[in-house]
Amino acid sequence: MRYFIWFSYDGTAYHGWQTQPNGVTVQSELERCLSLLLRQQVSVTGAGRTDTGVHARQMAAHFDIGQLPMSVQDLAHKLNGLLPQDIAVDRIELVADNTSSDVTQLPHARFSAISRTYHYYVHTHKDPFLRHYSLELHYQLDYDLMNEAGRILMEYDDFGAFCKAGSDVKTTLCHVTHAQWHQTSPTSWYFEITANRFLRNMVRAVVGTLIEVGRGRMTLAEFREVIEGGRRTQAGESMPAKALFLERVEYPLNSQLLTLNS
Repeated sequence: MRYFIWFSYDGTAYHGWQTQPNGVTVQSELERCLSLLLRQQVSVTGAGRTDTGVHARQMAAHFDIGQLPMSVQDLAHKLNGLLPQDIAVDRIELVADNTSSDVTQLPHARFSAISRTYHYYVHTHKDPFLRHYSLELHYQLDYDLMNEAGRILMEYDDFGAFCKAGSDVKTTLCHVTHAQWHQTSPTSWYFEITANRFLRNMVRAVVGTLIEVGRGRMTLAEFREVIEGGRRTQAGESMPAKALFLERVEYPLNSQLLTLNS
């Protein structure tokens, strides 16, 4: 049987989502606690990977196991009691009661997802309550111009210029469907971007490049040249991880899987 687990986490203390040989990760903590509760080794597959220090307001993962020894509600409750305080389970759902050996037909946390949405937060006024989850900037930005650049992103499908050098990826193609800055107060904004998939470090590199545009250090024509050139060295710097949140993962409407926000 295949179960989906919906959860959130503060990524500050973790070396990203994916299990690492020499660091504590969100995946390793989730697998450790599930294995203890279910008294067998449990492996989970996430909807994607987040880098060291990146947070998630909504993440999805699946795991395969036989009949649970308790209800999914009880499992979620006990899991929350065992997990660290910076990881919280919202719910667990049975998505496939299927004994078929053809696992490719089962709902998959990663491959069944149709989009992911990230937010990157910035602010310009010193605020002790934002320091861990938003980037404090000390210069003015032209957000209208940055939104023009954001619309340019949706004209392209190859984002190699924003992929971390040395990443083991088979393709740098992504379909971006939304890219826009939103103001939330006189001194705070966030950048929202949605795509079917993201490359390693892509959002932070996009934000860094958009900030170059917003500061007047890169024209819109030069922004296009960066995308078309496909060279990471021509794009802006990668911005700090602490201000980046995976906001939601979405699945087909006709699927058994629904987003937390739906």
